[in-house]
Amino acid sequence: MKKIFLFTVLLFTVSISCAQRNQIIAYIDMEYILENVPEYLEAQNTLDEKVVKWRQKLDKEARFIEVLKTDLANEKAILTKDLIEEKEEEIALKQDELRRLESLYFGPKGDMFLLRKQLVKPIQDQVYNAIQSISARKKYDFVFDKSSELVMLYSNKKYDISDLVLATIDRTRLVDQKNAKKKQASAPKELTDKQKTAIAKKEAAIAKKLSDKEAKQKLAEERRQALLKKRDEKRELLRKKKEALRKKKEDAKKEQEKQENNN
Repeated sequence: MKKIFLFTVLLFTVSISCAQRNQIIAYIDMEYILENVPEYLEAQNTLDEKVVKWRQKLDKEARFIEVLKTDLANEKAILTKDLIEEKEEEIALKQDELRRLESLYFGPKGDMFLLRKQLVKPIQDQVYNAIQSISARKKYDFVFDKSSELVMLYSNKKYDISDLVLATIDRTRLVDQKNAKKKQASAPKELTDKQKTAIAKKEAAIAKKLSDKEAKQKLAEERRQALLKKRDEKRELLRKKKEALRKKKEDAKKEQEKQENNN
């Protein structure tokens, strides 16, 4: 409600200013524009596919943690205090790993943020550049975004320049394609040493990132396996102790029965 009030005041102020100084205003619908830019839809689909894969991996890890919790609850009555603590530590480690993955994928500087920036930002820049070009040519003093959080209570369609922005983007794309073809025709087919070096550095950086990630996952798995092995060893030791105690009681009982029979 506060945003609506502020935007109403802003529109009222701008309207008075425009009337007094003969200024020109226009507006766009950013959602409508982006939905009609093919590159944006492709980028959004790529991002959505990645998000689905990340969510599936997080869900798989979360389900595994729930299985560990259920196993602990079912076995708690027959486990020693040390075994219980080890199982709880294993669960805590998996929960930490899950939170780390969530941050890696969806954190403020996570993979989703970086991928969105890589895929979507260039397209948004196209839109903003088109708006700047149109505003300079048409001499607009203000251009508002109809799809922003600040709600436009009323908008006259004749001031909507969204289609003009799309046309400008299409025209710029055609010009860029022509220039790219000319550059490609005149450029040598072989990559320059500088380009090869840049590609090699980029590939090395990607490989290092993957290697570091695999190393962390391997370390976490080794810690988990070590905990499981230690837990199994303690279980086996506990079983042997119980078996020895049972046998000792049976031997004592037999000895007592033997003495009673002799008496």
